[in-house]
Amino acid sequence: MEFVVANGEAILFYLFAALALAGALLVVSLRNPMYGAVGLLLSFLAVAALFLLRRAEFLAAVQVFVYGGGIMVLFLFVIMLVNLHRLRETRLLLAQWPLAGVIGLLFVALFGLVLSNLRFGPANPAPEVFVQAGPRMAGNSEAVAWVLYRDYLLPFEIASLFLLVAMIGAVVLGRRR
Repeated sequence: MEFVVANGEAILFYLFAALALAGALLVVSLRNPMYGAVGLLLSFLAVAALFLLRRAEFLAAVQVFVYGGGIMVLFLFVIMLVNLHRLRETRLLLAQWPLAGVIGLLFVALFGLVLSNLRFGPANPAPEVFVQAGPRMAGNSEAVAWVLYRDYLLPFEIASLFLLVAMIGAVVLGRRR
């Protein structure tokens, strides 16, 4: 059996996909939350690299800045603020492993069934990625901005209002203590 790789992009895809999965497994399997946070950061950065491989530079930058930067700093502050030595050790999940294993196998079987019924053929023509913006074609970030602020302005504003209400609610709940 001969293994032929058409290009290096496929190798990079599988490498970063494996790193993302390894980071996700580290998050759920490590007992130390600091190491789990490092595994989560590995997963975030690998997903950003996958976005770069698909030529989605804007999403990769958002992934690194928002998740790799902001969310990880938030997680690390929470981990540092919670005194982990004072928490008593509880073993809540040990009795649930057999049930979780059976449910996991059912999900894998369902996923395999869905994948076996899919038809993989030639891809449909890609939708227009670039938006005409004046005399030149817009880039990836500019195209996202045009679509977001022109076509989806109302849902964008509604989502920002929901985030504002959630932030105010978090402040009110945090001040009650």
